[in-house]
Amino acid sequence: MDNTKTGRLIYKLRKEKNMTQRELADMLNVSDKAVSKWERGMGCPDVSLLTEISHVFGIEIKKLLEGELGEKDILGGNMKRTEFYVCPVCGNVIAAMAEADIYCCGKKLETQKPKKAGEGEELHVEIIENDYFITGSHEMTKEHYITFVALLTGDGLMLRKLYPQWDLQARIPNVGRGRLIWNCKKDGLYYMDLMIVKGQKHKII
Repeated sequence: MDNTKTGRLIYKLRKEKNMTQRELADMLNVSDKAVSKWERGMGCPDVSLLTEISHVFGIEIKKLLEGELGEKDILGGNMKRTEFYVCPVCGNVIAAMAEADIYCCGKKLETQKPKKAGEGEELHVEIIENDYFITGSHEMTKEHYITFVALLTGDGLMLRKLYPQWDLQARIPNVGRGRLIWNCKKDGLYYMDLMIVKGQKHKII
């Protein structure tokens, strides 16, 4: 275990959850000084605490020990299994935490699997006033437009509906990391994974 890397990761994950050192310490039955010591790389959590820390933050113990997150750790828990359904008739968007029988406009909808956005297909993300400000060059005509933009995180989903003939713009609260998903009326669902450092543009993993 690299104390500095593990401590930096604990700090980052704690901030993403808007937790104080005292709140994390109380959950682990340790002192806030102990949490501060870990985050400064001056010590490491006791082995007996690793399982509980990984549960609090929704990551694997291995990643906690390594002090790094990879693409598979962007989402945690049941949110990894979130399914999206888009009605081809009315454009209704439905998200479910597992595959389900979904009907809209008299039709049974099939789950839509997002595909990773390639070069030139990605949206642009920057942080403004602690929000993700999302824009793109995709056309927004009635026949061909982005119908929604959503951010899927380890414990939630935030969705913004978009409309044709409006600018492609959306603001979503900055939560540190997650999967950005959007739907093109013609081409279906796309995604890109975000690991954003405040003040910098998005980093795609």
